[in-house]
Amino acid sequence: MRQGQPAASVPTSQRRLLEHLHAEGYAALGNVLTHEQCADIHRYFTPRTLTDRHDASSIFTLAEVPATARLAEYSLSDIVHCPHILALANDRRLLELAASYIGCKPTISQLGVRWSFPSTAQRSDLQTFHRDSEDWRYFKVIVYLTDVGDGDGPHVYVRGTHKTRAPMRLRLQSDGEISEEYGDERLIVARGERGFAFAVDTAGVHKGAPPIDRPRLMLQIQYSLFRSYAYVYEPEPYPDGCLFDRYINRLILA
Repeated sequence: MRQGQPAASVPTSQRRLLEHLHAEGYAALGNVLTHEQCADIHRYFTPRTLTDRHDASSIFTLAEVPATARLAEYSLSDIVHCPHILALANDRRLLELAASYIGCKPTISQLGVRWSFPSTAQRSDLQTFHRDSEDWRYFKVIVYLTDVGDGDGPHVYVRGTHKTRAPMRLRLQSDGEISEEYGDERLIVARGERGFAFAVDTAGVHKGAPPIDRPRLMLQIQYSLFRSYAYVYEPEPYPDGCLFDRYINRLILA
């Protein structure tokens, strides 16, 4: 195994997920939010502002998305007050999986809610095959907040590439290069209805396919050993009545 505890030492309910995550770099978690909870999240975010991931000066709401926008994100201050999100990020089962895979008490080192829009603008780097380099030990839980089929920007992962040595300089790879190097049979295309989630070690080769038919909304939770050099951390004040573990949440909540 690349990292973490032996599968025999984790709770039985998590053992199969952990084995899949170690072997393939990907494990489907099923539906972790109900349709009603997803609707609550949509209602909360609809009037709130988004920032274009590639142009910080472009700020807008869902009612006025620019034609050039491909990816846009909500602020952490809005995310931590959204219903259901912090509770899910601190769900016992996810924290157990994180502790087992990482090998110690995990840190939530990123919490994001992002729209991907059909667009004629140039494809984002996130929509081209690449690897992440976030920490020594980490993985992400991605939750679809909209229904995602083939035309809606599914996450695509190259099975088992989290166990292969990454080049010194991380690089983008085209669909053709991936097909030639790994074969299409290695591709995992994550399709699912709203509320569906999966765990993924993004040290492996992956991309978010650009949506063609409908916009995609997703929640991303990153569990890691330490903080990630890729982010600037400005923790938000704890919401009233918040009783979550302060160590696990220390980069998100203060």
